[in-house]
Amino acid sequence: MFLLSSFFFFYFAGVGVYIIFLPKILQNVGYLSYEIGIIFSIVPLMRFLTPFFFLKIFVLSKTLFRLSLLISLICVGLLFFTIHNFYLLSIVVVFFGMSNALVMPYVDAIALEKLKNNYGKSRLWGSLGFMIVGLVLAKFFTGYKIGLWFYLIIAFMITLFGYIISKRSSEFNLKKDNLSVKFDMLKYWHFWISIFLVQLSFGIFYSFFTIYENSHGISIEQISYLWSLSIVCEIAMFIFQERLLKLNLTKVIKFAIFVTTLRWFLLYLFPSSIAVVSLTQTFHAISFALFHSATIIYLYRLYKQKKLAMQFYHGISYGLGGFAGSLLGGYFYGEYIFLIASFIALIALILAPNSSV
Repeated sequence: MFLLSSFFFFYFAGVGVYIIFLPKILQNVGYLSYEIGIIFSIVPLMRFLTPFFFLKIFVLSKTLFRLSLLISLICVGLLFFTIHNFYLLSIVVVFFGMSNALVMPYVDAIALEKLKNNYGKSRLWGSLGFMIVGLVLAKFFTGYKIGLWFYLIIAFMITLFGYIISKRSSEFNLKKDNLSVKFDMLKYWHFWISIFLVQLSFGIFYSFFTIYENSHGISIEQISYLWSLSIVCEIAMFIFQERLLKLNLTKVIKFAIFVTTLRWFLLYLFPSSIAVVSLTQTFHAISFALFHSATIIYLYRLYKQKKLAMQFYHGISYGLGGFAGSLLGGYFYGEYIFLIASFIALIALILAPNSSV
């Protein structure tokens, strides 16, 4: 568990640098808002497109996993040389997005094989990594190069622990995907659409929660505490969710989506109430952490091609869902944005699976 927990810690610390600080870095070096939007739409789009190459062309093997780690590390290093050129940076981000789309599905498949329902206790270290890097880097963030050096060091640690995990993956008894078995997404189309819609609603939240709450009178400092509260609750769920994951997973998934629907609706009704908004942030434990763990375990049991199932989960949810959520949120942003997000989550609830596995 140490290797997997360490990998999750550094991987999501890297996500923290990317999400929290890279937009500010790009702004500091002169990028316009629409250019930043384009750059940040590339990674989720690549995360969505990449799995389709693995249906017929490639197999996510140890060798390809290691190559993906190396390419990701090189791409982070290239940020130092391409950060001032929009087109060169876009090319680097394309390759980063493609390689990064292969990393987490491989590790998730190993973690689920090895840890079973204890997956959440290992994954919580990722939440800690995300929160800690946000707090630490904020203290030292005096220029874009500081941020990039943090990112490069973290990327090196991701590569190191990822390589060690791949070296020892045989002891995890990770079975190869059986390519003779058809990977049938159409049979469970309603569940895949449900997954997509949940993350689409989260794409709206991640992109616009801060400016939405700030526009309703809540200070940036208070909003930062609200973000931290959601991460603390997320970590607590990862610690204590094991017993919940032994229940009927379809009911757990539906409950998590219902809580998500309620969460966005309360944000629409009471955007200026610190008490209510704080309550909705505690819902992150269920709407994100519990939903994520229950969904990947459900898919892991549903499909014989384990790694491919993880690839499509990350691609369709955090990839296409996040991409569409950012675009949709930007187009419809205003008073009713979280009412729209709540309606989208409600549709996801209707389409959620009924049969257990």
